[in-house]
Amino acid sequence: MRRLLLLRHGKADRHSAGGDRERPLTRRGMEDSRRMGEYLRDADIAPDLAVASNARRAKQTLDQVLDAFPGHVTHLIENTIYLATVDHLVEVLRQTPDKVGTLLAVGHNPGFAELADWLAGSGETDELALMRAKFPTAALAMLDFEIGHWLDVRRGGARLARFVTPGMLRGEAAEDPD
Repeated sequence: MRRLLLLRHGKADRHSAGGDRERPLTRRGMEDSRRMGEYLRDADIAPDLAVASNARRAKQTLDQVLDAFPGHVTHLIENTIYLATVDHLVEVLRQTPDKVGTLLAVGHNPGFAELADWLAGSGETDELALMRAKFPTAALAMLDFEIGHWLDVRRGGARLARFVTPGMLRGEAAEDPD
């Protein structure tokens, strides 16, 4: 089995003097990212490898998530997933080494929401509908594949095991608009 933890970056400032790639997380974005890391740690879901976009907000999200884990998690920055298309994200996913059982990927919409929808062929109906309706900042789609190799990732080939938003972890009924 393979597991993909698809995490959208936390809420970021709307503007940065350095352009879109340099937009930092807001305080809420930092807190939500930290909370998502604690959720993964408490659920005993640790990535074997973490990959993030090279945008500042994605790297900050990754840092906050990984701070929740007591041990070192191997991680890297992947420049090509910044605002990437589904086709490109699938190709990156298929290049994941087979020794990686659980992969955490931190990136951006619309690509991540579209990728989650493209991959999820099954799962609990309400969670699938929620994920497909809105993939807010710092939301996590946990996708499980019954495959032996990442190269075998196919459209509809994953089961959505969980869809978790920061609002859920804060006990809110609905997500704030981004």
